[in-house]
Amino acid sequence: MTIRDRGVRTRALPPLGGDAPGLLLAALGVAAALAVHQAVPAVPKLTAAVVLGMAAAHLPGLRPVVRGVARSGLSTAGRRLMRLGIVLLGLKLSLGDVVGLGWATVAMVIAVVAATFAGTVWLGRRLGLPGDQPLLVATGYSICGASAIGAVSQAAGSEEEDVAASVALVTLCGTLAIAVLPLLHQPLGLGEAEFGRWVGASVHDVGQVVATAQTGGAGALHEAVLVKLMRVVLLAPLVAGVAVAMRRSRRGTTATAGKRPPIVPLFVAGFLAMIALRTTGVLPEQALTLAGDAQELLLAAALFGLGSAVHLPTLLRTGGRIALLGLASWVMVAGVSYAGVLITT
Repeated sequence: MTIRDRGVRTRALPPLGGDAPGLLLAALGVAAALAVHQAVPAVPKLTAAVVLGMAAAHLPGLRPVVRGVARSGLSTAGRRLMRLGIVLLGLKLSLGDVVGLGWATVAMVIAVVAATFAGTVWLGRRLGLPGDQPLLVATGYSICGASAIGAVSQAAGSEEEDVAASVALVTLCGTLAIAVLPLLHQPLGLGEAEFGRWVGASVHDVGQVVATAQTGGAGALHEAVLVKLMRVVLLAPLVAGVAVAMRRSRRGTTATAGKRPPIVPLFVAGFLAMIALRTTGVLPEQALTLAGDAQELLLAAALFGLGSAVHLPTLLRTGGRIALLGLASWVMVAGVSYAGVLITT
C-alpha cells in the first residue's frame, strides 16, 4: 500500500501489525510440527517444521498471508530466533565430551567436514548454482544441517531465497538418511559403536542423527550424538572464516564502508560461551533440559520461517542442478565418513 500526495508517489507503508502476525504463524507452525512428531516419532520436529513452512507458503488459503502480512515476522523468526537457538545449542556439548572422543576420532571428524565442505562448494560452482547456494549447501551437509545454514547465511548476508532452497535440500536428504542408513548397518559390517560414529559423522541435523542412530541400539546412539556434536563445534570456526572472507571481499568499497561483518558474530560468541558454561558443570540437569526444549522450539520456529520462504517455481528452475549437488554431497559425506570410521576403529 502506498500514499499519494498531489500526484507524488511515496514509499510503501510497512505491513500492518509488524512482526506479530508472522511470529504467531510461526508459533502455530511449531505446534503443528510437535503434533506431527508426536504422531510419527520417526519424523524429527525440525524436519516437520521446515516441511510445514513450505506447505504454508503454497496452500491457496495461507499463501497470501505468508507472502503479505506475515512475511516480516516469518523473516524475523528465520534470522533472530535462529541465532538464539544456535546459542542454546552450545549447552549440548562440553569440552570433556570432545576429549572423550579421542584424538583419532576428532581428526576424522575434521577431515570429513573439510572434505565435504570443499568438495561441495567446488561442485556447486561447477554446476553454476546461483548466489550463495553452493556455500550454504556445503555448510549444511558438512556441519549440522539447517542450523549451520542459518548461521553461515547471517555471516555472509545471503539472500533469503538461497537460504530457503538450501534448507529444503538438506532437510530432504537428511530425512532420507533416516530410512537409508539403517538398511546399510549390517551389509557394511559395522558394529554398534562404529554405526553410531558413521551416523554422527554423515547425517546432517541433530534430530535426524538421533532418529537414525537409535535403530542401532543405545551404544550407537551415544557415539552418534558425541560425534555429531563435535561437528557442531566446528560451526564456530567456519562462521568466523566466512566472516573474514566477507570482510576482505568488501574492503575498500564505498558502498559497504563501515558495514563489514564482525570476525566472530555475537551469536557465535554466545554459542562458544554456552559450551564453556556447560563445561564448568554448574548448571543442573533440569536447567539443561529446559534449555534443550527452548532450543528446539526456537529452531523449529526459525525453520518454519525459512521453509515459508521456499518458492517452488524458482527452486524448480535450478532443481536438477541443486538435486545433483545434494546427491553428490550426500554420497561424499557418507563415503568419507565411512572410510574414516574404518581407519580409526
